[in-house]
Amino acid sequence: MALLVHLTPEKNARRIRRAGITTPGFARGVFCMPVLPSYVLSHQWLRELRRGGQRLFIAVHFRIPDDETVLVGHYSAAGTEMTAAEAVSLIMHAEDARGYQIVIPRSIAPTELHRVRHVRQVTGWRYHPDAHGRRPCACPACLGRGEFKSADLRRRLSPETPTLTKPQLLEQLRNADNDDDLIDALYGLGGRSRGDVTDIAHLVDHANPEVRYALAYALHNYRGIEARRLLTRLTADPDPEVRHEAAKR
Repeated sequence: MALLVHLTPEKNARRIRRAGITTPGFARGVFCMPVLPSYVLSHQWLRELRRGGQRLFIAVHFRIPDDETVLVGHYSAAGTEMTAAEAVSLIMHAEDARGYQIVIPRSIAPTELHRVRHVRQVTGWRYHPDAHGRRPCACPACLGRGEFKSADLRRRLSPETPTLTKPQLLEQLRNADNDDDLIDALYGLGGRSRGDVTDIAHLVDHANPEVRYALAYALHNYRGIEARRLLTRLTADPDPEVRHEAAKR
């Protein structure tokens, strides 16, 4: 039996325990991922799903027969029909499994549920699997109206918004009252000339892994022993995506 995981807003937990995972009439089926050895890959869709406005998601584990026909593939391509066992193997052995998904063209019965549990709310990618290290796009196709902080992103990324100078970015960094401003300043500093790493070194212990990721991105453009020491430290970061960015180049 293939063990799969479906991510859904926490408000659906009671209904799912009672009636299983049902699909609206317009949906292709139940979207899910295999339960893989990698926690990040198994739950990679979480942060992208949270862009819809729901802030708390849960994971629903369920089992289906290995020989049941499902659709599997990258979200950017049409799914390929194969058995559930073959789909799990395909994703497990993919060179890069980010962006893959399995679609089961039916509802999941309550008797097929394995467990319902809470998950880390910062796992996975947003926009697309390689979006880390790139400024988000504010066009209507990429950033829908009503999404979390969409108005702020449009304001900051508007072509009419002047590019900040390095002193302005450092000022933004010092006066930031939220993580988004910190991240934006770090990405900006990463594209500027090399400077004094002590301006940003204190962020190596920041609680938000997205801030530490942006720090690793910026540090690649700094010279000196201290910048290399900080990058080496980030290669042992608890977050795998931070470690990956710090180890680049």
